[in-house]
Amino acid sequence: MNIQDYPDRDMLAIDLANHLAGELEATLFTHDSATLAVAGGTTPGPVFDVLCAADLDWHRVMVLPTDERCVPQDHSRANARLIAERLLVNRAASARYLPLYLPGAEPEDCLAEVEALLTPALPLSVLVLGMGEDMHTASLFAGMPGLAAALDADAPALAVARPETQPENRITLTAPVLNGALSKHLIIYGAAKRKALERAMSMHPEEAPIAAVLDGITVHWAE
Repeated sequence: MNIQDYPDRDMLAIDLANHLAGELEATLFTHDSATLAVAGGTTPGPVFDVLCAADLDWHRVMVLPTDERCVPQDHSRANARLIAERLLVNRAASARYLPLYLPGAEPEDCLAEVEALLTPALPLSVLVLGMGEDMHTASLFAGMPGLAAALDADAPALAVARPETQPENRITLTAPVLNGALSKHLIIYGAAKRKALERAMSMHPEEAPIAAVLDGITVHWAE
């Protein structure tokens, strides 16, 4: 794990966006396509604002969320909405988006169809994660039913998450898919999350799910 500190969040967004663009460009130089998996929530928004203008062959890039709430794609809490409004614009508008949830369906009923589309695009080329102060990442929450199975090295690509601390059911990429990304990045802001990350480093993934993906990851931190 490598931790990069930034003087402010604006510098973090610019530097990370440029780095991600470089990694995607390098992947496209040697492969027909690249897969970019990104966190939802508000944290990566400023990075998306810069990355979307990168001069890339975006039509060869598949973009997907690391997890999704089981709500319509235009819902205020849908990760798909954030990605559509802040990443899949400008030059990046030509990227292909892969949803993890199909509105109107039960979560379990989506898995086979989405996995069929996702599997040929694995391993992920570039991964951008976030982390909560509770040390969850994607929709892998400590104490949720099925967490051990989603952390297992032989887990399928997707899992249904029903964390008791959250209002919606979710679909999430599992730990082996996240951990198998060729390049992994984690964005965290503030002293509380920095301390949570430091605690997680010595904890079991079932207690601190972020610990499952820290090997080889680059952490980008700003106050």
